Amino acid sequence: MADLIGNKVAKNFAENVEFSNNGNFHVKGAANYDWGMKDRLSRIFNPKSGKTVMLAFDHGYFMGPTSGLERLDILIPRLADYADCLMGTRGAIRSSVPPTYNKAIALRASSGSSVLQDDLSHESMVVGIEDVIKMNASAIAIQTFIGADGQKETIEELNKAVNFGSRYSIPTMGVVAVGKEMERTNQFFLLATRMLAEFGVQIVKTYYCDDFEKVAAACPVPLVVAGGKKIPEKDALTLAYNSIQGGAAGVDMGRNIFQSEFPEEMIQAVGKVVHEGYTDKEGYEFYLDLVNR
Repeated sequence: MADLIGNKVAKNFAENVEFSNNGNFHVKGAANYDWGMKDRLSRIFNPKSGKTVMLAFDHGYFMGPTSGLERLDILIPRLADYADCLMGTRGAIRSSVPPTYNKAIALRASSGSSVLQDDLSHESMVVGIEDVIKMNASAIAIQTFIGADGQKETIEELNKAVNFGSRYSIPTMGVVAVGKEMERTNQFFLLATRMLAEFGVQIVKTYYCDDFEKVAAACPVPLVVAGGKKIPEKDALTLAYNSIQGGAAGVDMGRNIFQSEFPEEMIQAVGKVVHEGYTDKEGYEFYLDLVNR
């Protein structure tokens, strides 16, 4: 194994220097991909802004009917127009997302256990590549546990998805999992996001942290920041703003949109921050204006 003794702590992240191998393509690290891979990435990341607003509603695969997600068939039509990419399971997408929406799909392809079993860390790729292709998915989403029980198995499943995806020009999104006992420091996220990128994923979904600029600079593929648990709308817009300012290529919000009192207004405000350069204050004012109309 590599000798860790004597390693220097990385310091020079050149956060203010643009990624140097983009060519004329708008997605970080994707200049050398083939046409099909770029086409799918361009469905996820808006070619004008280079950013994405993902709407996550994949919570039911381990939590059941989460608050706000009791009726996907009612919720999704209200929100889909304002999202660039929909992240869900094949069952939810087939049953509740009309194909006429023509939205990018980040297909949740890993699963393991439910909230009835406290340990969620042993996930495997449960969706075959044939079904990924049949659903015309724009990305394969695989949850990966770094530095926790289940690390070896989930890394193997992630690499399986990368291999399948590379064969058929379908991007893989590695989802950095954070368990109850796992630290949420920039050192952890520096390690986890870089590992997933080195395994070959085209997108990394992660969490915001202190010194996020370093994490984004050190990862050679786009980072999409998870919204996490429900927080006040103003705080969620600050999270989106800080993430974009820190170098993220988008956000993937679920509960902070569909559990909002005004979910349609909230997702539009998030879009203003992500795509149009609104500050968090401007985004919140936009949200309030929509609510009060």
